[in-house]
Amino acid sequence: MSTEQIERESMEVDVVIIGGGPAGLSAACRLMQLAQKEEKELAVVVLEKASEVGAHILSGAVFEPRAMEELFPDWKEMGAPLNTPVTEDQLFMFKDAKSAMSMPHWTHPKPMRNGGNYIVSLGEVCRWLGEQAEALGVEIFPGFPASEVLFNDDGTIKGVATGEMGRGKDGEAKGSYEPGMELHAKVTLFAEGCRGHLGKQLIEKLNLDADSETQHYGIGIKELWKIAPEKHKPGLVVHGAGWPHSESGSTGGSFLYHLDDNLVSMGMITDLSYSNPHVSPFDELQRFKHHPKISQYLEGGERISYGARAITKGGLNALPKMVLPGGLLIGCDAGTLNFSKIKGSHTAMKSGMLAAETVFSVVTGDGKLADYEAHFKNSWLYDELYRSRNFGAAIHKFGTWIGGAFNYIDQNLFAGKLPIKLSDPKPDHEALKPIAECKPIQYPKPDGKLSFDKTSSVYLSSTNHEEDQPVHLQLGEASRAVAVNFKKFGGPEERFCPAGVYEYVNKEEAPELRINAQNCVHCKTCDIKDPTKNITWVTPEGTGGPNYANM
Repeated sequence: MSTEQIERESMEVDVVIIGGGPAGLSAACRLMQLAQKEEKELAVVVLEKASEVGAHILSGAVFEPRAMEELFPDWKEMGAPLNTPVTEDQLFMFKDAKSAMSMPHWTHPKPMRNGGNYIVSLGEVCRWLGEQAEALGVEIFPGFPASEVLFNDDGTIKGVATGEMGRGKDGEAKGSYEPGMELHAKVTLFAEGCRGHLGKQLIEKLNLDADSETQHYGIGIKELWKIAPEKHKPGLVVHGAGWPHSESGSTGGSFLYHLDDNLVSMGMITDLSYSNPHVSPFDELQRFKHHPKISQYLEGGERISYGARAITKGGLNALPKMVLPGGLLIGCDAGTLNFSKIKGSHTAMKSGMLAAETVFSVVTGDGKLADYEAHFKNSWLYDELYRSRNFGAAIHKFGTWIGGAFNYIDQNLFAGKLPIKLSDPKPDHEALKPIAECKPIQYPKPDGKLSFDKTSSVYLSSTNHEEDQPVHLQLGEASRAVAVNFKKFGGPEERFCPAGVYEYVNKEEAPELRINAQNCVHCKTCDIKDPTKNITWVTPEGTGGPNYANM
């Protein structure tokens, strides 16, 4: 079937928003609130690559309601799913596989104190925000990934095109082929989350990070457990650092949150600046669950869901320019997560709301997108990110203990305003050392009770992709994967991927990298950590990927 004669249909709107997460949905809601207040007609469309809003959303999550209270002051009466207030904070320094030191509350960095916050399923929060957006008149198109940025002749952003449907693995069109649709907008908001496919392209094409510090990332892996009622403590928040990351000289942290209905969300963040290619973030989490401080809750329980997602953690110093010619880069697509709080939802929401207020004046009056910079710098969002600007760099440069001490002094004694700017210039993909120089890590075999393998874990994520479609994990040079990644670094793709996507076969005779793209949970780790920048994540067909019910 020839596609040469099939032209893409187009749709004209005022604003198109890429991504149905906290930033995108908050922007959509705020736009329509302003339109109703000013009695203006506004056409706003949200494109979401998942099968439904929330299906690709994964976060811890302890939720700070500050932005929600601004967006919907009566959120409680409206039934927002913030049902479990935090009742207790615990912080541990894990020494080894058996022991841990409980840190007194006065030693906790102030940003990590969670009084007034809620333990939530961020997927459920986004579904609720989606319902509010639609009630306000926003059109949400789930299952339509934006795959291409469209430009006007003068270089300004014209909008986006959704991905093609119905191509086979060989790239040829099948009988079900559909060419995708163009959405032309006065303003385009990019809210794809961490390492957004289009956001990454725009940062590179427009050199948006020319004046920024190096961006850094972590991989967050999460499990949802149903535990015994007698072990359940609704509202308990447990954070930790140290072991098992300390064994490999890596950094990161762990979390365990007690929701309602005997549910516990637990997981681990591994900073992708680690240097030992033997490190497997997935296996770090699996052995961590056997620590007595964690197993005491999980033993006898049932693991009911699994997922993984990269997080953008460079903070204010690493933010690129967010104003584009014809659009804005918002939320975690830009990197507004506050790593000192281990929270990015309220900051993403505020970023989206500020964008909406800027964009509304552009599409209905004589405002300019450049006004967003002033709105951002005059907001509590900027102030919060400024106060935590050195948090991640301190941990990377000085390690968990000394970096933690610096952060305690900076955050608790100086409110984040020490006149110091820490730099962390080495990008994560350059951090790996040759495997011959590093100590091997012997991960224990999973016991099927507390610890599990990747195959059974991916099954719990309900991940699915149409098998006969072009592979959405694009390899630049197959030979480079073998010549550098395999021979020098021991094939780190097999270990840094939390879903078993990458597999080296014929290792002894003729090594070859096999990509099992159907397993991909869209975490983006490969796009970040690959030491030769040889892997590029692009959008698969719509609805592909995980289908998280309540993560």
